[in-house]
Amino acid sequence: MPAATRGDYAQRQIATLYEIGQVLGSGTQFEDALHGILKLLCDRLAMRLGTISLLHQGEGQVAVDIAYGLSKSEMKRGRYKVGEGITGRVVDTGKPVIVPRIGSEPLFLDRTGAHKRTAQGQTSFICVPLLLRQEVIGTLSIDTPYETDALLQEHVRLLSIVAAMIGQAVTARRRAREERGLLLDENQRLQRELRERFHPANLIGNSRPMQEIGELIGQVAASDATVLLRGESGTGKELVTDAIHFNSARAHRPLVKVHLAALPETLVEAELFGYEKGAFTGASSTRLGRFERAHGGTIFLDEIGELTPAVQVKLLRVIQQREVERLGGSEPIAVDLRIIAATHVNLEEAVARGTFRGDLFYRLNVFPIFLPPLRERPSDILQLADHFLERYARQHGKDMKRISTPAIDMLTRYHWPGNVRELENCIERAVILSSDGVVHGHHLPPSLQTAEATGTRVSGTFEALMGAYEREILVEALKNARGNVAGAARRLGTTPRIFAYRLSRLDIDPKSYRSPAPTRR
Repeated sequence: MPAATRGDYAQRQIATLYEIGQVLGSGTQFEDALHGILKLLCDRLAMRLGTISLLHQGEGQVAVDIAYGLSKSEMKRGRYKVGEGITGRVVDTGKPVIVPRIGSEPLFLDRTGAHKRTAQGQTSFICVPLLLRQEVIGTLSIDTPYETDALLQEHVRLLSIVAAMIGQAVTARRRAREERGLLLDENQRLQRELRERFHPANLIGNSRPMQEIGELIGQVAASDATVLLRGESGTGKELVTDAIHFNSARAHRPLVKVHLAALPETLVEAELFGYEKGAFTGASSTRLGRFERAHGGTIFLDEIGELTPAVQVKLLRVIQQREVERLGGSEPIAVDLRIIAATHVNLEEAVARGTFRGDLFYRLNVFPIFLPPLRERPSDILQLADHFLERYARQHGKDMKRISTPAIDMLTRYHWPGNVRELENCIERAVILSSDGVVHGHHLPPSLQTAEATGTRVSGTFEALMGAYEREILVEALKNARGNVAGAARRLGTTPRIFAYRLSRLDIDPKSYRSPAPTRR
């Protein structure tokens, strides 16, 4: 090949490889990208036909999957067994093959029949392997007019580079597909865990009110009905929202929570509905509102009774039309979502006073669920306390064993104005203060220890009260020592004789607190 011709060919090679790289790096479908590569080879380097044949492992055959210059019927005929013909041999050996003149090569089978349309005596065929992690997955082949053997060698080098680029792209796409599959599996696993965690049956409490709430959640979760959660603060409205969402058909979509009372009045509208760039001073870019972020999923509006009349009007339109309009925008934006609202306010009274729109109230009150205060379900207090004890013991890395009897009495006698949230905070505090794995009465907040709060006003003589306190200390020590007097005395830093004397004086029988030691297996 003359030097001038070789230089011109090298420039065309570089330009073609650059364009192929751009095609592989584009966001087009992979099959379209491969077809584009074959077209570039034929157009830029004066080649006639281009095919990419892939190995189908299950069939043990190589078939033309992508082609440029072949009809669909010709592509269907392009099938070879491994080792059969030129294409099958390249797959079998993993080495490129050059056929200078296809008309004089008996191994060239021309299964597609396309080469009958070309001048066979002057046509060359080049086939190179496609490799994926050192394994042959197919071939890249082209027809080209025969000129010189040197030019055919140049073609082989170029096609080998192109095949390597395709192999790298296939590897990257397979890796991305595998990673996406892993992410999908992980997402599905987490969704299952969330559904199990927030299943209505897992709500803490065996009282009749909690059983009824679980039944209501199971009935409404499958629908898209608007839910209104009513009850005092701290009764678990957010937990019920989680249970409804993660047991619905929207569980795989977003759950957006908006605590309206925590937002400044001037920002509520912008947070809910979003705004366009330049809608007001400081709006330097477009911002999606919470309703748009919840598209396809669920939005939880906590403390709905705190909304201003102006925002109430816009919320009513969202519920009726399922459309939002950003601040500064002129076009409505459709949203598909489920609305769960919550309030501790008596909305009927608010409607009567004129502070809450009646039409909005009736739109929200489609499926009301009332969450009773903790003082109305005292049988759930101990179960909730044990649940929080386990949670915060794990969180703070402490070995918590139990709640003492006096502490249980204090928990059950208190009226819990802060409901479950207050109980949770009390148990976390007690876990932090405890040094022996037991929650004692003095670990609980002062509000639970006052006579007014617990309804346990002081009665009796000083001696009787001190005796009751001493009895609690002695009984706790005996429980920890499994009724062993010497062991209990050591725990309190006294002698067995003094300890036994005090037991006798208070008429405490240590045998009542004996329990069998755990057996070793």
